[in-house]
Order: sequence, then structure tokens, then C-alpha cells
Amino acid sequence: MKIFCIGRNYVDHAKELNNPVPKRPLVFMKPPTALLLKGRPMFYPDFTQELHYECEVVLKIGKNGKRVKEEFAERYIKEVALGIDFTARDIQRQCKEKGHPWEIAKGFNSSAPLSEFSPYEAFDPSSIKFRLDKNGETVQQGDTADMIFNFSKIISHISQYFTLNLGDLIYTGTPAGVGEVKIGDSLDGYLENKHILRCKIK
Repeated sequence: MKIFCIGRNYVDHAKELNNPVPKRPLVFMKPPTALLLKGRPMFYPDFTQELHYECEVVLKIGKNGKRVKEEFAERYIKEVALGIDFTARDIQRQCKEKGHPWEIAKGFNSSAPLSEFSPYEAFDPSSIKFRLDKNGETVQQGDTADMIFNFSKIISHISQYFTLNLGDLIYTGTPAGVGEVKIGDSLDGYLENKHILRCKIK
């Protein structure tokens, strides 16, 4: 099982971090050990002083494929969930300044909380609304209609380089509103107004 992530897939998020808007999907990966399931808490890593949340719609791949054409890409989506791409922002900044890869800022243990999945057919893929609350206040609101690269483009692009396998996950990018968490914070994620994700910081 592979975990693909798409960076800067919402214009407002790219701008809030002073990053250029990409002309093609920006792909990075997390290892399976990044997954945090069943509402387990996130223990604040001791190597960062600036842990950020990034709420994202997550796709589960339902069949194997490579070099998938855009017009057939939706056939590869089985289920949809909500996830958080935790980022050690200070570590990421240091890596960028040195021109180094920044997997250690994105792929560390428990950096990818994930909700239960729902069938893809239950959603309108052109407009899936989601939000993240921190300590009861909404900090992020997103709509997949605002993605720079839609699901089909993402799947097609990834599959040009990596074979997609049954069970692979794709974190599709985060909207504006990312920010810090502290020990004691509680994050709650909603997909189409349904509460499906909780992550407490300890």
C-alpha cells in the first residue's frame, strides 16, 4: 500500500504559504507507518516546534493500473475519506532552504490521520465539501470544486510514474487555513457536514 499526497492543489493555500501555483500536480509520498487510524491521538513529535494540520479529501484506489488516461481515471476510485496531512513546518522550511527533500517533515510516524471510508458513489465528485474544526472553531473549509487538479487529473498524472495498486491512498490537497496545533488541541473533520474524524494532540 502506497500513500500519495498532492501539494498546493488549492490556489488560496499556495498563496498563504507564499508558494507558486503549480502547473502540474506536485506529488510526494508518506510511508504506511504515517497512518493514524481509529481516532487514536497524535503525540506531538519532539523534533518539531511548529506542527501544522492540513485537512484533505482522501481517495482509495479500487484496482490496479498504470498510465491511466484521464477519461478512465474515475473508474479507479473505490472510496472516499477525510485525512490530515500533519507537517513539521519548521523542519520543512529548513529542508527547502537547503534544497533538500522534505519527507522527514511530512512522512514521520502518525503524520496521516485517516477517517473511515465511504463509497465513492455516495458523493458528487465535482463538489465534495469538507471542513476542519480546532477546539470547536472552524479553521478550514474546502470544496473539491476549487481544486487546481481534479481527481481524474491527479490519478492520471500519478499513474504515469507509479503503478497504482488496490488499496493505495491519495491525499488530494488542502485548502487555505492551515495552522499550528499544540498539546491539548482537538481536531474534528467533517465530510459533507458529517463528523467522521477526530484527532486529539497529546
